[in-house]
Amino acid sequence: MTNKIGVIGTGYVGLVSGTCFADVGHHVTCCDIDESKIELLRAYKIPIYEPGLEELVIKNVQEGRLSFSSDIAGVIKEANIIFIAVGTPMSATGEADLSYVKDVARTIGSHLNGYKIIVTKSTVPVGTGRLIESIIQENLFDKGLTFDVVSNPEFLKEGSAIQDCMNMERAVIGATSEHAADAIAEIHAPFRTTIFKTSLESAEMIKYAANTFLATKISFINAIANICERVGADVTEVASGMGLDSRIGNKFLQAGIGYGGSCFPKDTYALKHIAYEAGYEFKLLEAVIDTNENQRLVIMDKLKQALGNPQGKKIAVLGLAFKPDTDDVREAPSLSLIPTMLSMGAEVQAYDPIAIHEASKYLPSSVRYVEDLYDCVKDADACIILTEWKEIKNMDLKRVRDLLHQPIVIDGRNCFDLSDMRQHKLEYYSVGRAVVFSEVEAAVTV
Repeated sequence: MTNKIGVIGTGYVGLVSGTCFADVGHHVTCCDIDESKIELLRAYKIPIYEPGLEELVIKNVQEGRLSFSSDIAGVIKEANIIFIAVGTPMSATGEADLSYVKDVARTIGSHLNGYKIIVTKSTVPVGTGRLIESIIQENLFDKGLTFDVVSNPEFLKEGSAIQDCMNMERAVIGATSEHAADAIAEIHAPFRTTIFKTSLESAEMIKYAANTFLATKISFINAIANICERVGADVTEVASGMGLDSRIGNKFLQAGIGYGGSCFPKDTYALKHIAYEAGYEFKLLEAVIDTNENQRLVIMDKLKQALGNPQGKKIAVLGLAFKPDTDDVREAPSLSLIPTMLSMGAEVQAYDPIAIHEASKYLPSSVRYVEDLYDCVKDADACIILTEWKEIKNMDLKRVRDLLHQPIVIDGRNCFDLSDMRQHKLEYYSVGRAVVFSEVEAAVTV
């Protein structure tokens, strides 16, 4: 069955999900109150960087299945399934800000003209589905109209979102009726995924529980990495050995400088607040958050170990996005570490293949941005890796050593083998592994 789907919100989740629903045959209109954003989308100018998204948008628009509109009321009236995909940013207290979700619910209630299925894609606290239901009911002009509310959380990874959607591992569907659950299950059938039906509340909790568990694995391996450095173990070997246990698995066991982005920081804080409101002291989660925040300081410790006082030193920062294959800098380590380096008197020049424009909105004006990796490291006293872009992982180490003023590489993502760095005579500081000293310093040490 072909559905008329309205997606309210053209951010990361709404745009990717709407485009993928169109690609499997549904007629989708993505709408937003930001008219300038809609005009850009109509001109095929995609506001986010996601591999494959631009091509898929163009294809489905040209084939007549995907369109963009700022007429939200009109989209609500035309669609039989409406997805809410607006932002739920973290508030000052750590809880999710539901202002946009509530606004959308009021708009839906005001313009509902027949039975609709209202689906929440946004990450929202437990109880939001019931809240949406009550807000819509309050704003109905015709109290005889009926609708159902569904929680259908997204599990897309930035950088591989199209693939994740078209080949999704599971579709979690929490609904107020069996009919609504079946309808949302049907639109996911082309994705050949596992359908898991549950209650509204459980579906909302699954999203937070999943992200928080993954964040826990990251903080755990980073804590292990810090111990490894002190006892002479290699965290990459430790993680590989752990990952061979099928109960643990090898994913999210890559030691580094912690998680960032739009999901894990926000969702861990939100779940902490949910637990607090429920009267539960979630000490494990508090430790996860504290470990992640402190992990970024590891880079500064290594910088001081390598250079002493960084005042007056030129630092090359490679990578500004929170992860590769995205221009998203939300909660990226670069946003906290670069200002810290500048405050200590260092000069910073930065490279990123995609995220320079986005990062420049948030970083101090004194940062110098360089579009070529090798120009960035030229004459630098130290090179710091904050994002594991393939351009960085595949860089010519001999050329980097020749260009650096001092042969120092501080790697927050463990991109290189210790033997390779030793071979290229680089002084190499990574996370959870032994320091590799340059040949000259090694000789002096001996």
